[in-house]
Amino acid sequence: MNDMRIPGIDPARLRRALGRFATGITIVATRTPAGAMVGLTVNSFSSVSLSPPLILWSVARTAASFQAFVSCPVFSVNVLAEDQRPLAERFARSGGEKFAGIAMREGLFGVPLFDGTIANFTCKREACYPGGDHMIVLGEVLACEQGGDRPLLYALGQYLATGTPVER
Repeated sequence: MNDMRIPGIDPARLRRALGRFATGITIVATRTPAGAMVGLTVNSFSSVSLSPPLILWSVARTAASFQAFVSCPVFSVNVLAEDQRPLAERFARSGGEKFAGIAMREGLFGVPLFDGTIANFTCKREACYPGGDHMIVLGEVLACEQGGDRPLLYALGQYLATGTPVER
C-alpha cells in the first residue's frame, strides 16, 4: 500500500485543531507492585465495546508513570466532576505527592477510586498497542460506579464546566 501521509503537517497546528474537540477529564490510577499509588490526568479515555466491556486510554512514552501503567495488571479510571479541576491540575503535573489529602477509597485489587467523581471504572489491562509517541492501553471493565452531577471538560486549551447535569 502506498504511503498515505502528506509531508509537512505542523505539529502545533495539529495540536490546536485537535484541541477543538471537547473531552472529559479523567484520572487514571494504579498501584505499583510495591504498593505505591501512581496516577495521571488523562483526556484520551474512550469506550470501545460493551460486549466484552472494553475501554481505552493512552499514556505518553515520556510520562514518569509510563512503565507503571504499561505493566500494571489493573487500574482505575476516575471521571472528574466539574468541581474537581484542582485534582485534574494536580495529577497533570509531574512529581510531588499527588495522593496526599485526597478523598478516596480502595476499589477491587486496591486500585484508587476518588470520591466525588461522576463515574469510575476498575479495569484489567488487556493489551497495550504502540501509538506514535504514546502507548494505547486497552482495559476490560471489571466494575463501574456512577454518581455526581456535572462533568469536567477540556477544550481549546482550557477546562470547561457544562452547567448541565448528567442524567443518572
